[in-house]
This record gives sequence, C-alpha cells and structure tokens, in this order.
Amino acid sequence: MRMEKRKTYFACQACGYQSSKWMGRCPNCNEWNTLVEEKIISGGDYHHRLVGIRSEGEIPQPISEVTSSEESRIKTGIGEFDRVLGGGIVLGSVVLIGGDPGIGKSTLLLQALHGIAATDGKVLYISGEESARQTKMRAERLSVCSPQLFVLAENSLERIIKEIQGLNPRVVVIDSIQTMYTLELQSAPGSIGQVRESSAKLIMLSKSREISSFIIGHVTKEGAIAGPRVLEHMVDTVLYFEGDRGHPYRILRAVKNRFGSTNEIGVFEMKDFGLSEVSNPSEVFLTRRLADVPGAVVVACMEGSRPLLVEIQALVSTTNLGVPRRTSIGVDHHRVSMLAAVLERNLKIPLYNKDIFLNVAGGVKIEEPAVDLGVVVAIASSALNKPVDAKKVFIGEVGLTGEVRGISQVDIRLKEASKLGFTTCILPEVNRERVKGTSPIELYGVSSVSGVLKVLS
Repeated sequence: MRMEKRKTYFACQACGYQSSKWMGRCPNCNEWNTLVEEKIISGGDYHHRLVGIRSEGEIPQPISEVTSSEESRIKTGIGEFDRVLGGGIVLGSVVLIGGDPGIGKSTLLLQALHGIAATDGKVLYISGEESARQTKMRAERLSVCSPQLFVLAENSLERIIKEIQGLNPRVVVIDSIQTMYTLELQSAPGSIGQVRESSAKLIMLSKSREISSFIIGHVTKEGAIAGPRVLEHMVDTVLYFEGDRGHPYRILRAVKNRFGSTNEIGVFEMKDFGLSEVSNPSEVFLTRRLADVPGAVVVACMEGSRPLLVEIQALVSTTNLGVPRRTSIGVDHHRVSMLAAVLERNLKIPLYNKDIFLNVAGGVKIEEPAVDLGVVVAIASSALNKPVDAKKVFIGEVGLTGEVRGISQVDIRLKEASKLGFTTCILPEVNRERVKGTSPIELYGVSSVSGVLKVLS
C-alpha cells in the first residue's frame, strides 16, 4: 500500500525562511532552534477557507469607468496620529503598527478608538493578551468610556470574524496578531503560518466590508515586526512606534503608506493619563539646554512637512585602545565615522586616537543628510574644547571631499529657527544666495568644512 507523503515544511519563526527538512540553525538569520514544522495549504483548501469572506462578483472594467470619490477620512481626534496616516483613516484600509513592548501601542489605539466612537459610530477592540476586565482597568486610567467602543477578549480567528460580521464596526483593532490562531492550522499561535493566515483573512474581511483595521505586531530584537516579511506587503500602511524607555517622548513613524506620505512623524509624550500630543516638538527637545558647552549644537531637520530643531551632542576623548570607538545614538554610526574622517582630513584635527560618542538629545532618530554640518561642528567643538554660540543653528550636507552641499526646504527651517529665538544660521553657500534678503535671521554661508572653525567662539 502506497503511503501518502506529508505535506509539511519547516519555517523559521524569526525570519520566515522555509526548508523541506529540519535544521538546528536557520541558514538565513543564523538563529538556533527556530525552525518549526508547519502544514502546507493546498490551493483548493485555501480558496475554500477564504470564499466566505472575500467579495464576489467583481469583473474587470476600464479604469476610466471606475468611480472614485473624495470621501472624507475617519478622524481619530488625535492630530498627530491623523498626520502620520495622511489626514485620517481611509475606509477599508489595514494598518500594521509595531513597536517595543510597553512603548504605548495599545494605549494609542485605545485612545484613538475613543475619539472615533464619539463621532463615527461603533468600534471594536479585540485583545488576545488581556481579559475584558483588564482592558477596562486600562481604559479607566485613560478616561476611555464611550458606549460605542466594544471590547472582545478572544484568540480564535473564527470567532473573531463571526463577531466582526455581526457587529459590523467602523474600525477594528487586533491586539496582537501574534496571539491569534485559526483552528485550520495545527501550529501554535505566533508561528509563521498562523500569522500569515490570520492576517490574510482579516485583510480580506476588511476589504470586503470596508472596515478599517489596525493590526498590532510584536517586534524582533532587531526592531523589525516579527513574522513573515510578506505581512508588510499585504497591508496598506506600516507604522513604527519608537521611543526610549528613559525618555517620555514617543515618535510614530510611517515606513509605508498607500494613502499618504511616508515622511511624516507624530510626536507624543507619555503621561500618567496616557499619551499626549506634542504640537511643537522643537521647543520640547530644546528645553533645559545648557549654553556655551563644547560639543553641543542645534540642527534643523525636516520630518515630512514639519521642521524639527534638535540638539546634537558630541564627546571626543582620548583612548588607549588600538581601535577608537565610534558610537552614535539617533544618527547612523557609519555616517558619523565618515564625517569624522572628512573632518580629520580637511581640518587636520587628529581623531585617530580619539573615541567619538554622538547623541541626539530627546531620543530622536534622524536620517536626513542635512544634519551632517551640525555633526561635523559638534565633533570639532568637542575635540578643540571650543563652545558654539547657543543662538546658532546648522544645516547642510557634507560630501567626502569636504564640500557642503545644498539642501531643500530652507525657508521652512529658517522660520522655525527664528520662532524659537535663534539669530544666526550656518548653511551652504548655494542656499544662502537663494534666500538672501528674505531670511528672518542672519545667514552665514559656507562652501566647505574648512569654514566651520570660524563659527566656533
């Protein structure tokens, strides 16, 4: 009698790598004991599982005949949240939000549901990690008590889909996707197969019934959302909630958004009663700043359409180690090493035997190259023990040959700097010529890093 082959494979629970046989170490991410056996789903079975929740009767039609409307988005009542989403929640969209444990993901979404329930009807919060009583205790602390906000403590995907179809809410929150499971798979909740199947069904349900959904995902130790990478491709928007446990401020950042910009950020402050919006983050990040301190400079960067002024702090100290350390928080450490080499080559400042520690005050992460000039000045200021005038702000990109390149949106940065009391801006010469005569503050143009020594007092 012929034996039927087992339709299974082994999937890495850390990165999603698949193998036909078990291995102790994943060849893709090098993690040990992460490969778990999972069942292969045939095409017929998969269609049978999804036919009850997907839309039927769709036929191809010319795009010119597809009707579209500028439908108003659902407002959460949290301006910073709506900004990151592109102006509000799009009907039927699916948003994946990740972040470190305890950063405030559940708190943010519970407060957002409270605002939606007050104006747009029924909303549903599904918790797979807390009981309804525990969710109620947290809601009381956040002053969330809308009768239109429904709570369901459930892990079974089949029951969740049934309750969503019966209640038909405007917005649904899944907290979290790693705790959900479907009875059609034998693997444990949180496995690659369970996360993928649960997400696929929830996304199809949202699209077919035009229910906006938020899916909370756990993150790995590298900071990426746990589970298969394809999950980020399936959803409409991917948000990351960032922050340092030692700082009360949190930053909500979009890395994917089909209905808005991916450059916008939302800034929040964690308080006893929940998350509070920070309408002017530049002023907050520059509070309690010490004046005339070597190694501290202020830079003007852009996060989407919002100018942001932050303080960069550098500490340069002699080391007895053979290889000096280059440590940075908030700025890419590879770029810091490159700028240190440019500084040493062009200004002849010996850094080969110096440790360099760089930090962006307030726990902000900056990826824009327009802060290069500020990083260079901060390192030079600390190395030479010469403070920088506290009323000066720096913007400009630095190239490998030491040239200072022009940047965009200079007018907006200058207005923000002027509003916060800064009197002088050191910027690329090409930008100074363009905005000369219209700037609200004094401008000092530089074309190379050799001119930065002149701004040190």
